[in-house]
Amino acid sequence: MSAAHVPEFPVRSASVVLAQSNIDTDQIIPARFLSTTERKGLGRFAFNDWRWRDDGSANPDFAFNQAHNNGRAVLLAGRNFGCGSSREHAPWALRDLGLQVVVSSEIADIFRNNALKNGVLPVVLPEAVVQDLMTRPDDVLTFDIVARELRTPDGTVHAFPLEAFARTCLLEGVDEMGFLLARGADIRNYEDTHHAR
Repeated sequence: MSAAHVPEFPVRSASVVLAQSNIDTDQIIPARFLSTTERKGLGRFAFNDWRWRDDGSANPDFAFNQAHNNGRAVLLAGRNFGCGSSREHAPWALRDLGLQVVVSSEIADIFRNNALKNGVLPVVLPEAVVQDLMTRPDDVLTFDIVARELRTPDGTVHAFPLEAFARTCLLEGVDEMGFLLARGADIRNYEDTHHAR
């Protein structure tokens, strides 16, 4: 992760709601915007075909164009979020849009892995819990990745799964390569003290 994309945990934020199920990666960022390897600016194209009209003007009915959702770092989404083709640009676009957490009752495996590698926390909770949270999007939710818990303002706690290595990388603001590079001295010391047999 570049310095500009290092996430800040715990995340405390109200939510943006996209209740649709089966939001695929082509809806998150259409294929015509995948020609770049630059992450900066991709947020402009996140949910492009829903956010912008044919004449380029903003669709006022779309959640991310509504003023009360400005600055929110949490997306509450319908089940099977991030399905479809594998594209790392999808979490890049979401991060550049300002999102740090995606919550759904089902998140596609490839998207989930790409998200974790790029500083977006995918949180899977029971469908009934997600639906309840969607009725209260203005609640400031707290996502504690050390405890692997979501806390609501009324004190309710929801545990969520998060693999230990992914948690470490999120806390350190690195991907797998960054994790290894940060431990270069330890790796060199090991190599120096464990001669090839």
